[in-house]
Amino acid sequence: MPKHSLPLKLWPSLCVLLGIVVLILVVRGPRTEVLEKIKEVPVIQEKVVKEVVEKIVEVEKPDPILGLSGETDLQRTSRGFTFRSEVEVENGTLASLERKSRGSYIADYRLRVKVPKAAASLDELESSTPGLASLFPGLGGMVAKASVSDFYEKLYANKIKRLEANAEQIGSLLTKHNFFDCQTMLNLTAENGRKVFLMQGDMDVVSDGSDGDRLPEMPDEIVNSTYYQPTTSYGWAKVGDTPNPLIAGYEKRIRVARGELADPSVSAERKTWVRGRINNLLEPGIEEMKRRSFLIAEYDPFIVIPMDIIVNRQDPWAPHVGDYAVVIHDGVVYPAICGDAGPTFKVGEASLRMARQIDDRSSPYRRPVSDLTVTYICFPGTAEKPHRPPDYEFWRSRCLELLEEMGGVNKELFIWEDLLASDEESGEDDTSPASE
Repeated sequence: MPKHSLPLKLWPSLCVLLGIVVLILVVRGPRTEVLEKIKEVPVIQEKVVKEVVEKIVEVEKPDPILGLSGETDLQRTSRGFTFRSEVEVENGTLASLERKSRGSYIADYRLRVKVPKAAASLDELESSTPGLASLFPGLGGMVAKASVSDFYEKLYANKIKRLEANAEQIGSLLTKHNFFDCQTMLNLTAENGRKVFLMQGDMDVVSDGSDGDRLPEMPDEIVNSTYYQPTTSYGWAKVGDTPNPLIAGYEKRIRVARGELADPSVSAERKTWVRGRINNLLEPGIEEMKRRSFLIAEYDPFIVIPMDIIVNRQDPWAPHVGDYAVVIHDGVVYPAICGDAGPTFKVGEASLRMARQIDDRSSPYRRPVSDLTVTYICFPGTAEKPHRPPDYEFWRSRCLELLEEMGGVNKELFIWEDLLASDEESGEDDTSPASE
């Protein structure tokens, strides 16, 4: 046997040892696998770091400036505008310094809006209220010579001014719905020279007004409401002795206010505010309700015109309080008057009575028409002087006469029922043949 040969009895031990080595290598796997696992370590560490950073942010951040939760999606907001986002990255200095810098972690906010053009042609008007030309044969000729009202530009200027004032208070911004609430305002002139103001928009709801002569009792939630307004811009001298039902609510508020004035624990600042409320709102309000009566939005059909328009005395096309008007929606022509003044930054409001006639689900919190499909036609300078209690049939006949001046109307005007008329006034007779 050669000298370098292993003894025969050692071969079994050597084979066992080689087998163990092979088994270890198999279980361990090839070396390249180990290297791949090492490469994955930074990824795992990166995830850990990211989770820690998020946790720190949640602990250290102040109350949200926008009042938004961590899950809020800013792509669309309740105000109706759309967020666009872009992340810009640039090199900075040490993290310990950048953490303290106000300029190292910024979200720039810019509100972009498009001011719409006013509808000025008959086709554009009919895109909102189909059938206008067939309803009013003379409208086409008037529109061809019409001009866009200066009030349209002023309306959107008022909207922009309001946006600028509230730009940093996103929750107070106009909604997209209320920004784009007016399709047009046009100055029309009939052949006989009659001035006609035409406006298109949606329809929101107003629910104010009171009149003890016609409605001596109102629900407690209205009497005691601090939001319900007892007056409308249109009012007349009170003719009866029945007190306005909302006086009781005002008197109750005065009693509560005087209790605060007598309370030594109430601050001087609060007492000054309470005293001003008594002197400037509550007591004058009671005196006005004793002397005058007003439209009641739940019962009277009227529309609302922005304050800066309704008080304007220079523009001959400006509608004023009490001027006659018609409302056109879904082929129906509703006679009405300009009964109240509204905000200068929005249009398209009508009384609850008008709203419920169009959509019986309407309420102070639910508008009857959301789309810009309502046309309002006003006849400036036509208000009766002095103002008088509502007479729906007279309103209807006057609106019909005024429509005739602008070429007529090819449909009967809607007939309003007087829901507050007594049996005697409505011509009803409680005496039936069976009881005679």
